[in-house]
Amino acid sequence: MNQHLSGGPLAPAPNQTAGDDARLLGAKLREIASVVFSPSEAKTLRRFTSGEVARILGVTDSRIRQLSPDLLVSEPEVAPGGRRMYTLADIHALRAHLDEIDRVGRRYLPHRDPDKGEHLQIIACVNFKGGSGKTTTAAHLAQSLVLRGYRVLAVDLDPQASLSTLLGVRPENEREPYRTIYDAIRYGEERCGLGAVIRETYFTGLDLVPADLELEVFEFEAPNHMARRKANDPEPPFFVRAGLALEEVADRYDVVVIDCPPRLGYLTIAALCASTSLLITIHPQMLDVSSMRQFLTMMDELMEPVREQGGVRTHDWFRYLVTRFEPQDTPQTEVVAMLRGLFGERVLTKAMLQSAAVSNSGLRGQTVYETPLRRDEVTGSTYRRALDALDAVNSEIETLIARAWGRV
Repeated sequence: MNQHLSGGPLAPAPNQTAGDDARLLGAKLREIASVVFSPSEAKTLRRFTSGEVARILGVTDSRIRQLSPDLLVSEPEVAPGGRRMYTLADIHALRAHLDEIDRVGRRYLPHRDPDKGEHLQIIACVNFKGGSGKTTTAAHLAQSLVLRGYRVLAVDLDPQASLSTLLGVRPENEREPYRTIYDAIRYGEERCGLGAVIRETYFTGLDLVPADLELEVFEFEAPNHMARRKANDPEPPFFVRAGLALEEVADRYDVVVIDCPPRLGYLTIAALCASTSLLITIHPQMLDVSSMRQFLTMMDELMEPVREQGGVRTHDWFRYLVTRFEPQDTPQTEVVAMLRGLFGERVLTKAMLQSAAVSNSGLRGQTVYETPLRRDEVTGSTYRRALDALDAVNSEIETLIARAWGRV
């Protein structure tokens, strides 16, 4: 006899099971975080060797060792073997010193100059399909630009908050409700300025506008407001709200990197309207390419009414980035060749490689730039290959930024 009719035990309702599972998973994530980020649960950044500092600054190791220790801003730390270790704040201080004393040589501080028309670069990382490496790309790009001397703001526009988590803001460990990008773009009197939302991160020089699930509310508020909006409505339309928020803090940064949701909703459209440049990630598989075609078609159609209202600016550049690429995989190389044949220079020359170094860093909630080499996990050559690939991609993007500013 059916237990529902006989009075036997009932199966738990799906929402009850989901809630229980969410609590179990949350407890486990806190447990993992307490091990990875112990004892404070706050994410910290490792120190760098003099060789790494030299590589980052583009000088010789001996030049670094010749610089006065008085330039450093942190307490000295010496590794076994007598090697001095440097914090990222130390690296920034050394960069500023080199820029000051080397006036006729290279430029160590590449900050933009508004007086020369060098506008804030706002790069939107977008893709319709999850798993394309979008968030990983955004995080590595933001950190790479900081290491190169730029002032960078990372904006998490995805309610899943993956970029926030990777950059040290883990919703499950926040003791109190915290402000997110939603607070700066929401409708009504409760909206606050973006400056009140920005948080410094453990990666010195990289600031973050975090997200959380509450941001999903914007996807419902935006169409409701558009449906009842009148000509004299003082509330700006949804598609300019992110851009207006960024204008409030533009003078503090050179580059903004936006991690968009993996769908083409109101949040993504707002990012497309705010951005000066677009970076579309693509995994070189035919299913992903087919999905991207749908994404591009929908993007063009959905942006048309926004264009008619003057909400779309001319982008400085538009590029596709091949991610999770395995050069030895023949079908993947054929897909990449097809994309290059179709889109030409709009496909970045360099690609993000599929790498055990990237995967292992991700398992620890880190990026390759902040992960020290652990010889028991990946070989030195694997780590170096991943680092070189990331640097090559990000150098190409840096060139696009410089071109937009008229520097090249």
